[in-house]
Amino acid sequence: MFTVGIDVHSKRSNLCVLDDHGKIVREQVVNGSPRRLVEHLRTLPAPFKVCYEASTSSGWLFDQLRSCAASVSVAHPGLLRLIFRSKKKNDRIDAAKLAKLEFLGEVPGAYTPSAQVRSWRAMIVHRHTLVHSRTAVKNNIRALLRSQAVEPPRGMGLWTKKGLAWLRTVCFLTRADDLRRDLLLIELDQADQMVKKITAELDRIAADHPGVALFRTIPGIGPRTAESFIAYVDNPQRFRTSKCIGAYLGLVPSQDQSGSKNRLGRITKQGPPVVRSMLVEAAWRGIRCSASLKAYFDRITREDPDRRRIALIATAHHLARVMLSMLKSGTPWEERLSRPHVQPGGETRPLSPPEPTPLPPSKFSAEPASRPTRRATTRTTESRSTRRTPKI
Repeated sequence: MFTVGIDVHSKRSNLCVLDDHGKIVREQVVNGSPRRLVEHLRTLPAPFKVCYEASTSSGWLFDQLRSCAASVSVAHPGLLRLIFRSKKKNDRIDAAKLAKLEFLGEVPGAYTPSAQVRSWRAMIVHRHTLVHSRTAVKNNIRALLRSQAVEPPRGMGLWTKKGLAWLRTVCFLTRADDLRRDLLLIELDQADQMVKKITAELDRIAADHPGVALFRTIPGIGPRTAESFIAYVDNPQRFRTSKCIGAYLGLVPSQDQSGSKNRLGRITKQGPPVVRSMLVEAAWRGIRCSASLKAYFDRITREDPDRRRIALIATAHHLARVMLSMLKSGTPWEERLSRPHVQPGGETRPLSPPEPTPLPPSKFSAEPASRPTRRATTRTTESRSTRRTPKI
């Protein structure tokens, strides 16, 4: 069986073909788009294996090559240290390295979802971008009003129908400011219409997925956070444990450990930033709505205001682990402040939540270990008098 390594680009691609013994039998450059590349690969003698790096068109290429190749491997670019850490790097060498990794079975794979899930993810990201652009337009309108000391009437929302009608009647000092105001209002109206259209389509897709309704039982989780988590997780069984979801979403601290030194830095911020930002917002909301999330947040904070950001990220990480477990088991959210205690007779009674033990501040400890409290000792006058004084 031949092994093909491909370095894919939009206008040309490099091929490296290995035989059954791992020897290079062909190196070739295919000029043209990935469609031209697929046509060329279909002329190769079957069977053959294909390996290429994940990129913008890797999903479409994966669907096209599955029909003609014995196996298709999509390599994770961030884990290919053999390529991006190399001192000599070009397209021909990259294709040869990919072919050799596939031949040895050492390709760090990247998950490739179906076409429907890929389009769902793209729509979620597009709505996120539209909402940010709409927020930027609103900020520009507020800046225009403040630049001329114009205050909206009290008791009226600026983005309601009455507020927008009042904005159209405001007279600024110059004609250029009036024109700028009109253009910003037109842009705001267009952004609102686009957000409504894409939100309606996302609601239609989310209605067909039972996991969205399951996540709505969590306090602070709305339809947008639920659908983004489900779309990017896709298959929950690909995560071996619930702790793996934190590394996938970039909610774990970076680590630099050598010997007895173990340095934990900021979170890695790997994975989809849309899901990570929505989880952080949901954690803020969940702290105010859920008693168990509030207790978890307070336990990490330790009554220290400087640890609120750390506790917020830890709460979002905890929320992601819980959501993955719910998606695997199909059980709804339950408020749990403590674990049940089994009595000798078989009855169970809940334990009262333990009081957190004050510990020295640690920058990124999501679950601080408890230690026994030191008993306070009182010293009497007699013990002080019997204490030996040092000689001078």
